[in-house]
Amino acid sequence: MTSQTAPPAVGDIVARLERTITLTDMVAYAGATWDWHQLHYDTAYAAAKGLPGPIVDGQVFGAYLVEMLQDWLGPDCFVQTLDFSFRNLVFAGETVRCTGEVTAVDDDAVEVALAVTIVGVDGADDRFAVKPATARVLLGTADGGSRP
Repeated sequence: MTSQTAPPAVGDIVARLERTITLTDMVAYAGATWDWHQLHYDTAYAAAKGLPGPIVDGQVFGAYLVEMLQDWLGPDCFVQTLDFSFRNLVFAGETVRCTGEVTAVDDDAVEVALAVTIVGVDGADDRFAVKPATARVLLGTADGGSRP
């Protein structure tokens, strides 16, 4: 985790976040969200559907994007809006990389363009899981008040 120390500026790159999503992670997420569809944890069920493995619940990418933003901007930020579109399925055992760039700044908020990329075996970007994505993050208090 690398926290932002200076006020954000347009063009700043958000410290990226990478996670390898294990089947254990997926079961824990299913338990936390009560989404127990077999596609998210049952290897045999996924294989019967012709898939290489259980599919990562798409909402987990929103959770990772918020984690990345809060790690970067610190504990006094609040994600007001988060919009994203799915591009590809992600399977158990794959690694994703969350990235972002500041696109607008005002006194109490920043807007960030985001993406989630599936990392290939060579560590390079393989395909997008989520793109486009955007977030508006309040700086200071949950109602957009001044930073403490």
